[in-house]
Amino acid sequence: MRFSLIVSTILLFAAAALGQASSGFDLSNYGVSVEPDKRVMVVLAALNSAQTPDTAGERHRAIDVQLSPAGTKFRERLEADLAQMPADLRARLTQFVATYKKNHPKETPQTMLTAFISMSYALTPAPEFGDPIVTSDLPGALLDVLDFAPLVRDFYRRSGVAANLDEYLKLYKAEAAKELQPSTRDLVTDTLDYLHTKPKLTVIEKIKTETTTAKGKPTGLQKISTREHERRFVVVPEMLAPQQDLNFINVRDSYYLVVSPDKTLTDTDANRAFLQFVFDPLLFDHSKEINDIKDGIKTLLDEQRKVNPDISPDVFLTVSRSIVAAAEAREREFQNVNFAVNDARKKLQDASTPADKEKITAELEKYRGEQADETARLLSDAYERGAVMAFYFNDQLRGTEDTGFDIAGSIKEMLLGFDASKEKSRLADNAAARKRAEVLRATRKTNVQAVAAENPMIARLVEVQKVIAAKDYPKAEADLKAMLGNEQFDARVYYNLGRVAGLEAAAATDPQVRDAKLKEAKDLYVRVLNQKNTAEDKALISLTYVALGRIYEFFAENGTAGKLYDVAIKIGDVAGGDFKEAVAGKARVLKAGQ
Repeated sequence: MRFSLIVSTILLFAAAALGQASSGFDLSNYGVSVEPDKRVMVVLAALNSAQTPDTAGERHRAIDVQLSPAGTKFRERLEADLAQMPADLRARLTQFVATYKKNHPKETPQTMLTAFISMSYALTPAPEFGDPIVTSDLPGALLDVLDFAPLVRDFYRRSGVAANLDEYLKLYKAEAAKELQPSTRDLVTDTLDYLHTKPKLTVIEKIKTETTTAKGKPTGLQKISTREHERRFVVVPEMLAPQQDLNFINVRDSYYLVVSPDKTLTDTDANRAFLQFVFDPLLFDHSKEINDIKDGIKTLLDEQRKVNPDISPDVFLTVSRSIVAAAEAREREFQNVNFAVNDARKKLQDASTPADKEKITAELEKYRGEQADETARLLSDAYERGAVMAFYFNDQLRGTEDTGFDIAGSIKEMLLGFDASKEKSRLADNAAARKRAEVLRATRKTNVQAVAAENPMIARLVEVQKVIAAKDYPKAEADLKAMLGNEQFDARVYYNLGRVAGLEAAAATDPQVRDAKLKEAKDLYVRVLNQKNTAEDKALISLTYVALGRIYEFFAENGTAGKLYDVAIKIGDVAGGDFKEAVAGKARVLKAGQ
């Protein structure tokens, strides 16, 4: 489980103008947008239309993945809209997918989808969906699915999807506006506040051409011209994208992050993608300095490639991955410790005895040590994956955090100060810290309650249960919202916020207030499922799907309720889950449908 804390209100440095996430905040000023892409929409709709028969002869989706509740509802609408598509077209789509699955037997449905999403960005925009002009430099995995492009064009022309595409776009945008848009803003402001920078939105490409005489003969002289490229980072809401997955595609100066439209971007994969968008042009501007230290980097890479030959030997890629890994780990530790310091300050103000104050201080220092160990673990993992400068960049970033200086102005000095000989022993030097972090993570995973005293967040979750039991819902809601921002616990916090909203709905006498609170509860439960680390907590997933099922059942949407109960039933009778209620709920909706 990776840790990421996003608390934009706790800053120990003067807030720069770019860090103010006010109502007038415009993502486009930072090269960022949230917008669906027709290419991805049509490719995945075509893929969803491929069917395969089971042993009983019933036909099912050839590639089936778990979608968000909103995505599931959209897929039902899409399949109804395309029910009358030509049989020969569906058969050709099915045949292509069957052949692809036969040739890639080890790929999961999610991995298969990733290949097709990447293929979408090799095509020209709708309505042409044309093949790329040059295919020689495309990776093999992409070439394997590029033959799907003619089927996509035929699907667009003949299935009927084109007539509904604009309506689908409106639906995508409306869904993205609820969670994805504001969380994207938070991701951008938090990351840029930490780095004290603003993304570079244009790059200048130098093009060398050989001059000729008036008669067309070469002169032997070269002319250098320039071409300006616009850079952009696009968060792409996609209803048919798997609920928990993020697909990141970098096409030259465009960076695409394809996610479910109701996802909240709080996990490190999204942060890593945006960090790459920020750092890539800064490193490109210092290609000379990277070239000067390439031999030292290669010696470190060669050592790691002896263990893992799949590591790329590309030096520039190594530098990019290293600084991104360092910034991700360093920001996580910086923000987590700041949160703990702020929490400790509040406790120290309320402490009445020296002994209490010493205990609070000791707990804070212990937490600092744990966070440093976790950073060592993250950097060690990155180093073994080929990011051999990760420890070095982590040290450099530590020295810039409180200065308020733009990170862009420090890249050159960082590169010039690199000494490969000092990096060879990094894994050995951090082995003990890494081991401590791994032991602590394993302990937390097997028994969360056992570490309540070790982490103030768990203790606060336990305390808020008493507030809920006392039916002081406004205080419980306020306490829970104050706890948001820690990736390890956000799923539990959102679940409890959903519980509070549901309890308020049950206590409401006004039907409008009741329905509004149930809608609020539903949205909060969806947030639970959108947290990346939720997948590790099967009991929480079970509880959440059952809670959602009850809400849909209350509003007589029994079809959706039954599917939500089905998911909980498939999880099984896990400790702490709600298996029995899932079975009972499924029975109720089946009886209601008779």
